[in-house]
Amino acid sequence: MLMTPSVLNADLSRLREEVERIAAVSDLIHLDVMDGHFVPNLTFGLTVIEPLLRDERFRSDCHLMIDDPDRWAPEYARAGAYSVTFHIEAARDGAKLCSDLRSHGARAGVAVKPGSNLDEIAALGDSVDMILVMTVEPGFGGQAFLDDMLPKIRRARELASRSDGDVWVQVDGGIGAETIERCAEAGANVFVAGSAVFRSDDPRATIEKLRAVAERRQA
Repeated sequence: MLMTPSVLNADLSRLREEVERIAAVSDLIHLDVMDGHFVPNLTFGLTVIEPLLRDERFRSDCHLMIDDPDRWAPEYARAGAYSVTFHIEAARDGAKLCSDLRSHGARAGVAVKPGSNLDEIAALGDSVDMILVMTVEPGFGGQAFLDDMLPKIRRARELASRSDGDVWVQVDGGIGAETIERCAEAGANVFVAGSAVFRSDDPRATIEKLRAVAERRQA
């Protein structure tokens, strides 16, 4: 069970400080890169977060909600990201992109929006290191969890189990104390929580609580 808090709802004017205060209880730090085209929101790009990617104290989990990931995603891997996830809906050649990410030392993640199915990811076979099931429409934090994504999480777990590699199943969107239980039960093992963490009085304690809930449910 891996906790990868999203900084989307953190104070982005103090990005490094926000990351440092949760790093000790986080497995990875989730960085939502949005370009204002693929999704209707704009956050930050490589220039802003590159110092974090190169900081060996953190393992960065970059979620690229951008057009043309084939061009840009390998740059995040080169910069030091531990994991780089692109959207299958935006990629021209998902298999090659996964290979490119791995060649630069990053885990290759592939994400799907709520309205997309997993068929294209299934076709990638063992090229994939992580399947990200979006449990809200990507673009903004604080949205309500979509319960009808639970069957997709189960399907993602089935695909992951067929692989010879260590394939993670990540969920992102509306993850909190109640929804994380259902996601863990469905087969997710990597959890992105943003609002639940950074809008709480004690982000570190909240992360630990969410982890405990997920581990109890999976057990």
